[in-house]
Amino acid sequence: MPIENAPTLTVNNADQGAGPAVVATGIWQVHALARCGAIKSLTKTLKKLKDDEAITWDLSQIVSLDHIGAQMFWNAWGKRRPAHLALAPRQEELFSRIEEAGKLQLPRTRPNRFNWIMVLGLGMLSFFEHMHGFIRLIGQVVQDVGRFIRHPLTGPWREVSANIFHSGFQALGITALVGFLIGVVLSYLSAQQLRMFGGDMYIVNILGMSVIRELGPLLAAILVAGRSGSSITAQLGVMRVTEELDAMLVMGISHGYRLIMPKVIALAISMPLLVVWTDAAALIGGMVSAKVELSLSTRYFIQKLPDAVPLANYIIGLLKGTTFGMLIALVSCHFGLRIKPNTESLGRGTTTSVVTAITVVILADAVFAIIFSGVGY
Repeated sequence: MPIENAPTLTVNNADQGAGPAVVATGIWQVHALARCGAIKSLTKTLKKLKDDEAITWDLSQIVSLDHIGAQMFWNAWGKRRPAHLALAPRQEELFSRIEEAGKLQLPRTRPNRFNWIMVLGLGMLSFFEHMHGFIRLIGQVVQDVGRFIRHPLTGPWREVSANIFHSGFQALGITALVGFLIGVVLSYLSAQQLRMFGGDMYIVNILGMSVIRELGPLLAAILVAGRSGSSITAQLGVMRVTEELDAMLVMGISHGYRLIMPKVIALAISMPLLVVWTDAAALIGGMVSAKVELSLSTRYFIQKLPDAVPLANYIIGLLKGTTFGMLIALVSCHFGLRIKPNTESLGRGTTTSVVTAITVVILADAVFAIIFSGVGY
């Protein structure tokens, strides 16, 4: 069934030496072109007529024409008016706008050889801005802790308890699993090398020193940074998006005292306990692997461990746990408070927070290794 006023093109043959004439009729608007499905056929016909400059174009009989239909003709004309063109007065303005738009050119930008200097400078400015904000956050937490000590009865005990539960207790499963597997892998690889030199008994020394002094605190910190650190940043970011942080300020509630300080205290308490838990899981995994690979009894392993690992290493591990926990909480809160009220900033801030927290933990571990290089051996 033919559609009334469908867009059509009629090509009349040349008459007395003149070129062919193309007459367009119907409604050349996007809804009519789409409804009758003639866009492909009309575009194909227009392409065939593109290179013939002797054609006379008559668009005056078109019922209505919009920008889409006019652009089809403009492309067929090679983006310039043909020599022989008949337009209705109402069509002249439309093609004039298309013609003016085609003359617009974006300014060409020359490649800047010193662009890397600008990028480096912006990066340095951003780094110092973050350092300034982080130092201010530390000072604010110190003031809030002093206020908490002076007035303990009005302190955020529930917030501290809830954060210990979420950041500490709920992380026991993943830390135990990863610690156990790391202990198995480390013991298995060490056993292969020690068997070659007949030093089977020294596997206790290797496992004890590496796990209690280095791997235990570092593994627990990385897992907590990825698990709890991202949760802290996302929580503060969502509060920013939903304007809860602004509401707290209106009500006179301090962000630092009710949100940041409880998280710092909770991780400072939870992390040493998680370090002990991760150490125990890793040593059990190493003990099982040593039993299978080197036939070392569990009793020998437990008896040898206190002599192989001095108490100072255990204390250093707990001190690392406390420091790493506070750093993770501070970094996570720092990036959480800097999130802007939109979802894109929330995702980017959470990712940056986790990466920065893990980097800061590794840097802090290197500082500990330098400071306590002569302790515990």
